[in-house]
Amino acid sequence: MAYTPALSDRPRVLVVGGGYVGLYVALKLQKKVREHGGIVTLVDPLPYMTYQPFLPEVAAGSIESRHAVVSHRMHLKQTEVITGRVTSIDHANKTATIDSEDGVTFELPYRDVVIAAGAVTRTFPIPGLAERGIGLKTIEEALELRNTVLERIEAGSILPDGPEKKRALTFVGVGGGFAGIEAMTEIEDMARHAAEQNPRLKRSDLRFVLVEAMGRIMPEVTEHQAEWVVEHMRSRGIEVLLNTSLASAVDGKLELINMPDKTPAQTFEADTLLWTAGVQANPVVRNFGFALDERGRVKANAELRIIDDNGQPVEGAWTAGDVAAVPDLTGGGVGGFCVPNAQHAVRQAKHLAKNIYAERWGVGQVTEYKHENLGAVAGFGINKGVAKVMGIKFKGTLAWLAHRGYHGFAMPTWERKVRVIADWFLNAVLGRDTTEIADLETPYRAFRSAATPAKKPADKAEDAKDGQKAEDKAGTQAPADSR
Repeated sequence: MAYTPALSDRPRVLVVGGGYVGLYVALKLQKKVREHGGIVTLVDPLPYMTYQPFLPEVAAGSIESRHAVVSHRMHLKQTEVITGRVTSIDHANKTATIDSEDGVTFELPYRDVVIAAGAVTRTFPIPGLAERGIGLKTIEEALELRNTVLERIEAGSILPDGPEKKRALTFVGVGGGFAGIEAMTEIEDMARHAAEQNPRLKRSDLRFVLVEAMGRIMPEVTEHQAEWVVEHMRSRGIEVLLNTSLASAVDGKLELINMPDKTPAQTFEADTLLWTAGVQANPVVRNFGFALDERGRVKANAELRIIDDNGQPVEGAWTAGDVAAVPDLTGGGVGGFCVPNAQHAVRQAKHLAKNIYAERWGVGQVTEYKHENLGAVAGFGINKGVAKVMGIKFKGTLAWLAHRGYHGFAMPTWERKVRVIADWFLNAVLGRDTTEIADLETPYRAFRSAATPAKKPADKAEDAKDGQKAEDKAGTQAPADSR
C-alpha cells in the first residue's frame, strides 16, 4: 500500500532514529527550525527513547519500566513524529522511503537528514543462541529477563532436588562489558532477595555464571579495578569464567569452551541465558546509500557530517552516535574513533544540532566534536559499584552513589528524572519489589479461558470416544495407504 499522507510540506530536517541522538537533535532543533519556517521530522519504529544504562535496574526492579523510556510525543511537541521505519534513502533527490507500523509505504522529502539509527545486539552463529538467549538492548528485553528470573525461581522452589531444579535455578550471562556486569550483579542481587522470601529455597540454591571470552572484564576501567570487580562478584557467589566462550546452547544445554584454543571447558544446563556480548551498527543503514566503514558504521568527519569514500562531506547529510564512525580527536578512542556509549551519543547530538543550525541558518559556526572521556561508573546492586571519574578511582557505596547521581542527571527531561529518583526513594523506604508480572506474552489467555464454555463430563467422555474412533479408523486404513 503506497500513498502520500497528510504531512507538512515545510523544509524538513529528517531524523532517522529516536534514540539518544535522535531525541536530543529533535529537542534542540524543533523550536529553532520552526521559527525559520521549517520542521523537524523524527522517524522511529518505537514511540519512545530508551535510556539503556537503566536497563539492568529495570530488570532488577529498582526502576519502573516506563520511567526508563522517554515518550517522543510527550516531549517533542513541535516535532513531526512518525512511528515507522526508514527503509531506503535517495539522497541525490533528498527523499526517504518510509514504512509505517500499519503497512503504509510513502516517500518523504527532506532538506537535511540525520542518520541516528543507533546499534543493535551483536550475535554470533552459535547453535541454540537465537532460541534460548535474551538480549538487553530494549525495555521489553529487560522486563522479559526480570520475569524469566522470577518465574524460574518460583518454579524451581517446587521441584525436587535434582537436574531439573538446578537447571531452573541456574542463570548465565555472556559478555563481560559494562552491560553484562551490571545486569548480572543487579539480577543476582534481586534473585537472592527473592529466594529469601521463599521458604522452600535457600540463597545457595541459586547459581550465577558469567562467561567472558577475553582475559579481563570491563575494558572501560583500569585493570586493577577490573580485577577487584571479579573478586567482588566471586565473593557474592557469581562464577566468573574468563577466557571462556559459549559454543552451543541447544535446548538449554550450554557447552563452554576455553579461549583461544577452543578446547572443551564445561557443560551444564540453564533455562536463563543473558547475551550482552557487544553491539553493532544498525544494519538498516546499508540501504541508505552512504559510505560505510568495515564495521558497517556510517563514515563521518569530526564535524559530524557524513563523508563519502574519498573523505569529502556529503551536503545535507549528518550522523552521530553508535551508528557512526566519528573520529575521536582526543586520541583515546578505540581505533581512533569515539566508543559507542551514551556519554558520546548525547554530547554528539547536542553538537550536531548546533552544527546543523549554523550550517543552514548561519547562527554560530560549524565546529568539530571533541570530548574528553570523564570516566566510567557502574552499579552492581544496592550499595555496590565501581567508578573512575576524572582519574579518581573508588568503589563500594560511594561508587554506587556516583553511578546513580550521574545517570539520574543524564536521564533526558526533568519529568523522567523525577520519576526515576522517586522510584529510588520508594525502593529505599519500602524495599525492593520482586513481583513477577505473568502472561505478558499471552495476555489474552485469561479472557479466552473465561469465554470458552466449560465442557461437561459427558461431553469430555464423548470427545474421548470420538478420538478413539478416529485413531482406530486411521489404524485400519494404514495398510491400504501403504500399498
